[in-house]
Amino acid sequence: MGTRENLIGLQRNDYKGGESTLCQGCGHNSISNQIIAVCYELSINPHDVIKLSGIGCSSKSPAYFLNRSHGFNGLHGRMAALATGSTTVNNRLIAIGVSGDGDTGSIGLGQFKHMVRRNVPVVYIVENNGVYGLTKGQFSATADIGQELKYAGINELPPIDICLEALAADATFVARSFAGDSKQVRELLKAAIRHRGTAVLDIISPCVTFNNHEESTKSYPYGKAHQEPLQDITFIPEHEPIIVDMMEPGQIQAVELHDGSHLVLKKLDPDKHDPTDKMAAFRLIQEAREANQFITGLIYVEEGRPTLAETSHIIDRPLVHLPDDQLRPPREALDRLLNRLTCCN
Repeated sequence: MGTRENLIGLQRNDYKGGESTLCQGCGHNSISNQIIAVCYELSINPHDVIKLSGIGCSSKSPAYFLNRSHGFNGLHGRMAALATGSTTVNNRLIAIGVSGDGDTGSIGLGQFKHMVRRNVPVVYIVENNGVYGLTKGQFSATADIGQELKYAGINELPPIDICLEALAADATFVARSFAGDSKQVRELLKAAIRHRGTAVLDIISPCVTFNNHEESTKSYPYGKAHQEPLQDITFIPEHEPIIVDMMEPGQIQAVELHDGSHLVLKKLDPDKHDPTDKMAAFRLIQEAREANQFITGLIYVEEGRPTLAETSHIIDRPLVHLPDDQLRPPREALDRLLNRLTCCN
């Protein structure tokens, strides 16, 4: 796969970044690898991507994928503002933001909520491990109540649920996955990149140094033992619709795709979860929390809600491509404005 070219003539290695400096076995590295695989498979031009991050182990991740893309590593908790600004002035960019449970759930929660309600077009990945790994393992806002860590003691506060916060802020795409489930992460990333609006992916990404014991819901042992996938997910890019025969729950059917490959479909029980039902999404998360279940998959999706650029009536042409005479009003326009203000006073 490293030497085979995709539809735009790039090889998989062309989507790589620098060598990771994170701990061996860190879930963040697995997520970076899936981003590389997805952008290669979707034939995305790296120059069309802007990578965004804040502060933390998670925010180092953009250095490890898409070294030909744009990038901006900002202040702690301020990645949402970077995403809002960059996609507003250049709506041709594909924004991929990588944050952490501290960067989003603590100092950046306010910015996160407002970005989500504005429906800023960004793939917002939260690499969630429940600790501040970069500063030696203190509890983050998503840490489990009663969790005990060697250097931090016992956490007595209930955790913030990133997916619940996103739903409450009217997010149009909410999903949760596990870094150890590479296929599901990959398919959810494909769908998130193609989504128009804010796509929030809360990915449980174990910290192998400070928080990988069996009692932690952010660990490899817990994730593998308790993961409950909502769907068997495969993303298909938009083409002319492919029609399949009526399928019964549990039935398996092979379908030929536009590129000649085949997709094996298995119809799941429709009563399990409807990702277009927002109240069902709220109930699903709450019931999972009460039952100590680890729910993964597409939790909620809403198509058709306007993005920030559309509600702000911004022209389709990227603002960064406009000449100065269209961006800056002439002196006469400023004088007319000042005269009106003077007259009113």
